[in-house]
Amino acid sequence: MLKDIDSSAILAVSDLARARDFYHDRLGLDLSQDTEGVLSFKTGKTMLHVYVSDFAGTNKANAVVWGVGNQLDAIVADLAAKGITFEHYPDMGMDYKDGVHSSGDFKAVWLKDPDGNILHLNNM
Repeated sequence: MLKDIDSSAILAVSDLARARDFYHDRLGLDLSQDTEGVLSFKTGKTMLHVYVSDFAGTNKANAVVWGVGNQLDAIVADLAAKGITFEHYPDMGMDYKDGVHSSGDFKAVWLKDPDGNILHLNNM
């Protein structure tokens, strides 16, 4: 029933102005809708919605993932130039350099938004 219907991601944030700065100005997502309490950003063929909640940042797992293919290194460099810092997870047993985890041909980075939501980019 749902297999042919597009889905979108939704994240809880504590401050919409701060979320707008992070997702629009720093990550470069296009703001497509700004309604009371919700911002919607276009990301590829889908949407990322952020809304105000007292539970912002309480998720301790990946909240959003982007498969960016061979653009990963360029995107990481661009984000680093904008002051984005990347997470390091040494227990994963992967090589780590300049924010990028790698194992064989697989590369991945994790970063957090201002509320601590975990965002994931990989080269798949």
